[in-house]
Amino acid sequence: MSSKSWISRLSRHPLRRAALPAIALGIVALQPVIAVPSAWAQDDKMTPIAIPAQPDAIPLNTGPLPGATNKESWHSQYGSVFARNVTEATLTPFLPDPAKANGTAVVVTPGGGFRTLSMENEGWDVARALAAKGVAAFVLKYRLNQTPADMPAFERSMAEMFSGVARRPRMDPERAMEDIAPQIADARAAFALIRSRAAEWHVDPQRIGMVGFSAGAMLTLATALKGQDAKPAFIGDIYGPLSPVTVPADAPPMFVALAADDPFFANGGFGLIDSWKKAGKPVEFHLYEQGGHGFGMYQKSTTSTGWFDAFTRWMDMHGWLKPKG
Repeated sequence: MSSKSWISRLSRHPLRRAALPAIALGIVALQPVIAVPSAWAQDDKMTPIAIPAQPDAIPLNTGPLPGATNKESWHSQYGSVFARNVTEATLTPFLPDPAKANGTAVVVTPGGGFRTLSMENEGWDVARALAAKGVAAFVLKYRLNQTPADMPAFERSMAEMFSGVARRPRMDPERAMEDIAPQIADARAAFALIRSRAAEWHVDPQRIGMVGFSAGAMLTLATALKGQDAKPAFIGDIYGPLSPVTVPADAPPMFVALAADDPFFANGGFGLIDSWKKAGKPVEFHLYEQGGHGFGMYQKSTTSTGWFDAFTRWMDMHGWLKPKG
């Protein structure tokens, strides 16, 4: 999702409380945009596009999504591009100039409610910015839940889903992570691939972190908690759910960024932060006054635009932007 999405707009609308009740956790709370009134910006329109060339994308060989019948498709919106019906996961490297490489890597995990992926705003743009800091970045295009193949049916399905948001019960984090087992498998495969080619990509196998957005933040957290051999060295949770969790002894340092006017996750408490603190694990939390949901790399007038600088300063504080030794 983008900062210009109908979600962000409704977060500032006088009727936002009736239209978008906050949900503490749950895949429904991470759904992509749907059709909006034509009075709003023309670039809100979802326009089908050809699948972009992705010559550097590496198949992760986690297999096709079971039971998937609709093929991968892409659309443009807000001057950005989105993928949906992804059935086979890939990883795309964005490698830094060798003269600037510091040995740190980050798996970048776009959001979109496990039904679509904000490949540009929350994927490629983030990876390019990290590479400029000397970090080897890898955009994970993970498998998605199926949506209708044609755009009008997709828009209707989103409208129907949101019409039931207020009636949905609060979900348990442990159960929610069980529901995204295929995506966790994709993340594990991404970490395994990077480690297997660490020498080629000039990456320290012990310095591979992960940053995710919305649903991608949920996947990032799940990878840290349930990813078994993945074991991210650090994680970034950008406008993801903040429900409390059981923190393992080997939990990594965590960076969290959220806007106080996020219609989904700003009103459910900050249990995740408390969980990390009580476990004695490093955590940094930025709560921006404004920004809505899905600001990503869009340049806004709100201070939420500064999340990336704050994230990389946090990385630098921990030594991840400096060559090891």
